[in-house]
This record gives sequence, C-alpha cells and structure tokens, in this order.
Amino acid sequence: MTEVEVIETVWIPMPDGTRLAARLWLPAAARRDPVPCILEYIPYRRRDRTRIRDESIHPHFAAAGYASIRVDIRGYGDSEGVAEDEYSAQETQDGHDVIGWIAAQPWCNGKVGMFGKSWGAYNAFQVAATRPPALKAIIPVMGTDDRWREDIHFYGGCLANDNFWWGAIMQLYNAFPPDPAIVGADRWLEMWRERLRHARFWPAMWLAHQTHDAMWRRGSICEAYADVEVPVCFFGGWADLYRDTPFRIAEHLGGPVRVVMGPWAHLYPHEGRPGPRVDFVAEAIRFWDHWLKGIDSGLMDEPPLRFFVQDSAPPAPAPATRTGRWVEEPAWPSPNVATRRLWLNDGRLGEAPEPGSPLAIRSPQSFGAAGGDMCSFAIPGDMPADGRIDAGGALVFRGPVLSEPLDLLGQPQIALRVAADRAQGFVAALLFDEAPDGTQSLLTRGFCNLTHRHGDTAPEPVVPGEEMAVTVPLHGLGCRVPAGHRLMVQIASAYWPVLWPAPEPVTLTLRPGQSALDLPVRRATPDAPAPRPLPEPPERGGRPRVTPLRPGSMERAIHHDLVKGELTHRLFIDGGVFGPAGEMRLEETGTVLGDISDRRYTIRADDPLSARATMEQSASFRRADWDARIRCFAEQTATATDFHLRARITCWSGEEVVFESEETHVIPRNGM
Repeated sequence: MTEVEVIETVWIPMPDGTRLAARLWLPAAARRDPVPCILEYIPYRRRDRTRIRDESIHPHFAAAGYASIRVDIRGYGDSEGVAEDEYSAQETQDGHDVIGWIAAQPWCNGKVGMFGKSWGAYNAFQVAATRPPALKAIIPVMGTDDRWREDIHFYGGCLANDNFWWGAIMQLYNAFPPDPAIVGADRWLEMWRERLRHARFWPAMWLAHQTHDAMWRRGSICEAYADVEVPVCFFGGWADLYRDTPFRIAEHLGGPVRVVMGPWAHLYPHEGRPGPRVDFVAEAIRFWDHWLKGIDSGLMDEPPLRFFVQDSAPPAPAPATRTGRWVEEPAWPSPNVATRRLWLNDGRLGEAPEPGSPLAIRSPQSFGAAGGDMCSFAIPGDMPADGRIDAGGALVFRGPVLSEPLDLLGQPQIALRVAADRAQGFVAALLFDEAPDGTQSLLTRGFCNLTHRHGDTAPEPVVPGEEMAVTVPLHGLGCRVPAGHRLMVQIASAYWPVLWPAPEPVTLTLRPGQSALDLPVRRATPDAPAPRPLPEPPERGGRPRVTPLRPGSMERAIHHDLVKGELTHRLFIDGGVFGPAGEMRLEETGTVLGDISDRRYTIRADDPLSARATMEQSASFRRADWDARIRCFAEQTATATDFHLRARITCWSGEEVVFESEETHVIPRNGM
C-alpha cells in the first residue's frame, strides 16, 4: 500500500488575490517523482460535513499513485470570497485556474483528472468546456449537460417545486461559516459576515428567469458539445434526477464517452441505494490509469455504454436493492433499440388508432401524491408509491396483458393532441407497470407546459378549446416489464407537489386515436458477450470517528385536514445535512454538528392558488473555540398573476446575533 500524506489545508491563489482552501492527499513518492492529480471542486463544507465522505474516495486515489485534491468553491467552506450563484462564470473560471495551479506544482506531472457528484459533476463538465490544457479526463457523477431541461428548476417547461426546495436548502448552505481553526480565529467572523451580507435568496433569483434564457444556457454544455474534448466517464442512476443526460452525451460529445447507469438514487455507486452497489473507486482508477498514466487495462476494448435493466418490482419506500441485469451498447442511438408505437384509444393502448368520443379530465390539485420526489436521495419515502393512491385524478390508458417480457431502454415520448379550457396549463404524463394484482409501479414520467408548445423562450397563451399538437418527452429508463403485466399511461392536468400548479384548474380534452406513446424497445442480444462483472465495493475502512450525541429522527407523511380540505406533504429530518445523528461530534476535530429541516407543501384539491411551500432549517457548529448557529425560513405562495416569496435568516456567534435579515419578493408569473 502506497504511503499517503494528508495536507489539511492548502491555499490556492486566484488571479484576483482570492485564496481557495483545499485538502490534499499526496502519495509520499510524489515529492520526488511527480504524479497525475485528481481534482474534486465543490461547495459543501470541507472540514466537517464532507470529511466523512472524503475518506471513502480521496485516500484511495492517492494510494493508487495519484495526488488527490478537494477544493472549496469561492465563498464556501474555508475559501475566501463570496458566492454569486451556482455555476457562475467566476466559479468556472476559478476551476480552470485551479487546474493550471495544480499542473504547476512540483508534485504534479502536469496531468489532471476531474470528478464530482451533483454540483461537482456540473463543474467537471463546465470546467472541461473551458479546455484547460492540463485537464485530460473527467468523471461526472449524477449531473447534467442541460440546466433548463434537466436541472431542479423546470421540468418540461413547468415550474418545479424543487426550485424552491433546493434554493431554500442553499439559503442554509450559503450561510455556513468558515472554520476558525483553518482561516484564523481573528478572521472567521468577518469572513462569515461578508458571506451573509452578499447572500441572495436563490429561489427568487431563479424564479425571475422563467424561460430558457442566458442564465440557464450558462453552464449547459449542450449549448456547445464540441467544447468538451476530453474523455468522459459518466455515472448515473435510474432513481436519480439526471436520467436523460447519459443518452444525450453518448450521442453528442465528440470525444470518448463511457456511461455506467445503475439503479441508484443520488449517491456515489459505492454507496448506492438501491443496490447492487459498484466499486466506484476501482472503476474510476481504471479510467484514470488509462487516460492519465497510459496503462492499457482493456478499457477501450469494452462497449462504452453500460445500463442496468431493472426487473419489475412493487413500489417500496426505501428499496435496498433492485434485481436486474447489466447490458452493454456500442453507441447511442443503439442498433439494439427500436421504437414501438402504441395509440391512446378509448381507455386502452393499442397497436392501431381507434377513433372515439372525446375524453376530458380536470385533475384535482392534489393529484401526484404517489409521485415521491423527482430525485431520490434514498431517504425512506422519497421513491414513488403505488399509483393507485391517485386513482381517479387522470385519464387512464391500459395496454394489453403482455404475453412475453418487454425490455425498455431509452427515452419514451408521447405525441399528444390535446385541448385545454384555460389560457395556461400543463400536461403531466405518467407511464406505469401494472401488475396482475393491480399494483402500479411508476416507470417514468414527463411534463409539458402548454404555453411553451412552440418553444421555451417566449410563452404563448393557449387558445381555449383549440387542439394542439405537443410532444411530452418522458425521462430515460431501463427496465423489463414481465409477461402477465401491462403498461398503463396516465394523463393529468396537475401534479402536486412535484410541479407548481397553473393559476386556474384546467380541463384537458383528448380524442381517442389521435395521440401515441413511443417506446424504446430493446431487442434480445443472446449472442453478445457477457459484460465484464463490475466489482462490488470492499470495506475499505479508514473513516473518521463520529460520536452520536443526540438521536436523529425523520418524518415523511401526507396529512389530510378534512376540516380545511388541505393536503400537506411534510418531510422533517433531524440530522439531514450532517446525519444520521441529530447531533454528533467529529472526533478528529472535536466539532459538534447538528441540523434540522422541515419542508411542507400544502394545497387544497379545488384551489391551485392555495398552494404553499415552506422550509424551516437550522444548523449549528460547536467546539471549544467556536459556537455558530443558523436559523432560516422560506415560503412561496402565488396569486393568479404573481409569485410571492419570503425569506428570513438569523445567525449567532455564541449568544450574539451577528446577522439578521428578512426579505420579500413579488415576481410576475410568465406562463408558469
């Protein structure tokens, strides 16, 4: 085992004088024989929150003969400066400059790889697009190439409640203080105050951009795929949000692209749930060895795209694993996948169109209770539930019982001819696997804002009663629907709490035999070689010691107030950011960490203007030399013409209030 030196704090100077804080894992031999370096560049607290996960990746890269460095983005962790927004131009330029700094260090041989999950994946894509000369390969894990189509803000041009939720989470994260043990006892408080003074309420900032404008194009590599020239290895999960990115990058990126798409939620594959888990560290090292060290490990002899085709399974709140099989594809589009069209007839899916009387639905505003979250974090209850919970709230189209298994791989879509009775509205389309006992398991879903039917840059009001031809793309999937089951499509005009509702209840009308579901059907490939088995993660150990001080708790529930007629979706987590304990001590630093979050989405079935989203959060950092606390609140409501947002935050150092602010925003609705 290679000896590894850990350098707790490295300061990286930016051209404007701002210093970014980093933690470095260095093979001891690198002092005399420079090595390639692997960069992770993300915003979350380096010294406390992420130290636990750091130990599952970085030391093992270093043990394999790579320098491995984790850098705090400007304005986060212990780095200086202030954050402007996620994926800002300054952030991307800093990442470019960090790579230049790394390549010039005496322990680096001038070759750099970059990896990261979520925000870190975005940064890997975006920094690669700036073409730093030293960057030779990237491994994005669960991120996207397109911030408009597949981020947490808008789904199918519809406003996602995740825009509020994630922005409210960042209200807390953006207020995290630097550590006095790193930045200095005489500096941390002023650095913290500077961050707080410059912090903006991101849900309002994002909501001011309700069309596909320059804000969303910034940081979306789909705007210029040719800018990313380095080899890419993408890891994604079917339970994650980013299920379409692997298909797009496989088709459009010009350089070598590898894809590993497992059953996972928004987690690294070696921590993945549902399983089976995969040894991400070993697979990453194999990729780095090929592109950074020139070691021929057979990587390029394998088909580049690997997908886990999931077996049918009933809905479960927290599935530990999914059965299925790995398949490989030589390219995308794949020669093994062909489109099969099924027509939406009178309550049925058929091989041929059948005319019939018009079908209409005005969904209750509470429709969507079975939907779970668009992006699972493997938190119990965040996966979709049995679709029968929402029975009666949508038009339903059932296919025939299958006589043989049906394998689906790719991105289905629905070509829809639809009319609406209001000037504004959307379509929610859901595809289910219905079992013989009636259980309905969600396979995929998609949405279409009808005011965006001609494009996402200039919303156009719907002409009530006028039939429109729209395409509803459904998110990517890889699954087998077994014999004896049937496919089922639901079409609805509401989808709470995933989507913010239209200003008025909307009735959608379809004529049977005029709309169709296009399915990506994968043929059997019995003569294809068996895929190389992916390694399971070993127990590597070496994680920091953590002492729970107070038990954590969680509640995820739907409460129906029969007096007020309100339905409230609540997610309460005591210990979510630093969890799993409600409060714990990181023994290496002596820091005691705690946090609580309480998210509530409330609506009445008969009134879209009753929609209300709130988020209350708190976090604390305590040590003999440090006592910092944060409490914040956020709320979103709407009238027929405007969104109304409120935000409040208070921060303490000991018993002293060091910052307090309250703000309100009124933002005109623009087709949302």
